Amino acid sequence: VVLNSAGRMDRPSLGIAICMGDRKAAIEESNKILEDYRRNINKYLCWVNEKPERMRELQNIYVIYGENFINEKIIGTVSSIIVSSLANNEKPLLAFANIEAEKAAKFSGRTTEAALRKGVNLGDVMRMASEEHGGKGGGHNIAAGAQVPLDKLESFIKTADELVGRQLKGDKLASHNNA
Repeated sequence: VVLNSAGRMDRPSLGIAICMGDRKAAIEESNKILEDYRRNINKYLCWVNEKPERMRELQNIYVIYGENFINEKIIGTVSSIIVSSLANNEKPLLAFANIEAEKAAKFSGRTTEAALRKGVNLGDVMRMASEEHGGKGGGHNIAAGAQVPLDKLESFIKTADELVGRQLKGDKLASHNNA
């Protein structure tokens, strides 16, 4: 957890110092970083919960619009926490944060065992939807990610929603070259 938080809080050298044996100053500093990391996660979770429009329910998925507020390095942690509390546990959650320097959105998708039993494979969804919209993506059936251009954001979300809908109807997707 300490090494993970050091990397996600833009302090990878701190994690390296700990691994190389710097146990005193680096450990003290890393504990402060871990505290900040946890505070940020809590801030983001509260931000999502404050206003219902920040998380939208579509036909087959939920989407968290983290945009410029949620740090793109922490969006995966946020989606991992929120997915377990969704009203409909058979719908995957896609959360995104903007990466302004790259004019892109970073998506983190998470789902549940209930959705997997219904045929959802987020790795296939993220790969196919991102490729269709000039991005890149993929991952595992239960957790996956993608990066797409900001100007393709809404069309990517629409395609991902449609692909999950197809999976829920029994379409395996992986055997198809195009959505």
